[in-house]
Amino acid sequence: MTTADISRLVWSSRYRGADRGGVPDASLADTWSRVARSVASVESDSRKWEKRFESVLEGFHFLPGGRVLAGAGLGKDVTLFNCFVAGRLVDSLDGILESLKETAITMQYGGGIGLDFSPLRPSGSPAIRTGATASGPVSFMQVWDSMCETLLATGRRRGAMMGTLRCDHPDIEAFIDAKRDPEALHNFNLSVLVTDDFLRAVEEDREWPLAYSPAGSSFSDRCVSAGKLWRQIVESALETAEPGLLFVDTMNRENNLWYCESISATNPCGEVPLPAHGACNLGSINLAAAVSSPFSDDAAIDDEELQRLSGIAVRFLDNVIDVSRYPLEKQAAQAKRTRRIGLGITGLGDALAMLGLRYDSEAARNVAADAMRTIRDSAYRASIKLAQERGSFPAFDTSRYCEAPFIRRLPGDVRAALAKQGIRNSHMLSIAPAGTISLLAGNVSSGIEPIYALEAVRSVRDATQHMREIVVEDFAFRRWRDKCGAATSPPESFVTADDMSGDAHLAMQASLQPYVDSAISKTITLAPEATAETVDEIFRSAHAQGIKGCTVFRPGSMRGEVIRTRDESHCCGVERECD
Repeated sequence: MTTADISRLVWSSRYRGADRGGVPDASLADTWSRVARSVASVESDSRKWEKRFESVLEGFHFLPGGRVLAGAGLGKDVTLFNCFVAGRLVDSLDGILESLKETAITMQYGGGIGLDFSPLRPSGSPAIRTGATASGPVSFMQVWDSMCETLLATGRRRGAMMGTLRCDHPDIEAFIDAKRDPEALHNFNLSVLVTDDFLRAVEEDREWPLAYSPAGSSFSDRCVSAGKLWRQIVESALETAEPGLLFVDTMNRENNLWYCESISATNPCGEVPLPAHGACNLGSINLAAAVSSPFSDDAAIDDEELQRLSGIAVRFLDNVIDVSRYPLEKQAAQAKRTRRIGLGITGLGDALAMLGLRYDSEAARNVAADAMRTIRDSAYRASIKLAQERGSFPAFDTSRYCEAPFIRRLPGDVRAALAKQGIRNSHMLSIAPAGTISLLAGNVSSGIEPIYALEAVRSVRDATQHMREIVVEDFAFRRWRDKCGAATSPPESFVTADDMSGDAHLAMQASLQPYVDSAISKTITLAPEATAETVDEIFRSAHAQGIKGCTVFRPGSMRGEVIRTRDESHCCGVERECD
């Protein structure tokens, strides 16, 4: 199967929309037209913006989130948002069932969702109304997991959930080990909400209090060794790739809306920290398509093209907020109150190879940071311009918004314009995995990940929801072979994910985080022989460098993979894409 065939398979199985009458898009060009027309429908000059939106979709220069591609313009009860976080869980049977219902409705519409289970009382504590004994957060997560599995059986797209728990919850030890059973919680990613205080306790080798303190009562006040609890997290991450860490104090400290919301969960892949009932729609600029004169001494990322694409993409994503349906009215209200969008990048690994740069080099990190800085500044300027035309987001408070650390790091002219004119969107930037849409674009490297493999076998769902194994060739590698011939050995710049240290993976994430106002989905790939000490150092370093979340993966650990190199003898996993 050629790459063009693979692109067509992904389009036909995931994004080839059919209207209410069952008439599907005839071609990918029809999909672009449908999406552009729908998103431009809120414009006063809709025809002009339809053409502009279509111009960035063609050639895969800008890739909206998969929900936009799959649902825009079809008139169906689907959401165009990829990302949601549930409302705050209430520790009562009524509250739990209401949250379960909201989650089911959200997933039925096609959205992934994150949930913080910290408000639920720990296992063994008394239930106030009945006097029965509570079963704890992990047991209720199994209920959510079964619900998700049931929805999957209907043949709809795969569900995805993020489950979080605070590091001081009495059931944190059970949560950390919840996925050591390979049959457990298939539809969840898990992350521990790690506080600065906990990390200080680990550093100082102190006791760490675990306590659950709902209004008017407390339960299970006990202390454990902070170092021992940390070691449990590290060893589970090494062996099962979960839990990940979310540095909750960093997330809230760096939140542009620090003055009016508190965050304790993210979307399923971790790139969008969101408040209760928060929502965000995503899109990615394809850096591989922005490289001029690839594989030559003059190769460069076109800075003017990044500025152009950023401006159009911000307007596109802002329009999606008004075009989209929402599973719940509370989600619609939250989305329109803050008008969060998530513009990111994909194809970074391929772009660097086309520039002749090793992903794990300082030069590569500098180029990537420069590109992200350009996108950040262009996105903020575009949103300020939109505010002049349409007004600022309703939760905007000039003085307090301008005090946010991220805003204070913007260029002076951008800050001055923002203070004077306001801004349309509270957050602009988020780097998603972009796995399936990157495959649609010819198998460019996903998100900010390095090239996974020059050739690999990928598990993809076809239109009948069956998994198919297909051979894929990396986009940049294919272009290089077309230019230089298949017999020539690829240059050193074609470094793959397994060819570099975990520190190099982390360094790239850290180089981009200062220019991203939400977060970054990135998997730190470890060597098969990596130890707990390796994971310990990476997690500590991630926090020290201001990263908001960190996930590691060691080949051979228990979590399944959706990609494998061609010389591996087996397929080890289920698809975990959420775009």
